[in-house]
Amino acid sequence: MAHPKRKTSKSRRDKRRTHYKAERPTLATCKETGAVHLPHRAYLVDGNLYYNGKLIIENTASV
Repeated sequence: MAHPKRKTSKSRRDKRRTHYKAERPTLATCKETGAVHLPHRAYLVDGNLYYNGKLIIENTASV
């Protein structure tokens, strides 16, 4: 197995790791329902399934 010839310093190691950071998810707001959801995903509003601002599956369950 390969072994490092020199110790990698903390500063060099941390410079490499600066790009690994958590990003906030981008959110979209529906113009029809006003619901906040992930873009390009179906989302539920009051039991109804919407996608791209259109009702896909209507909730028919009685309460």
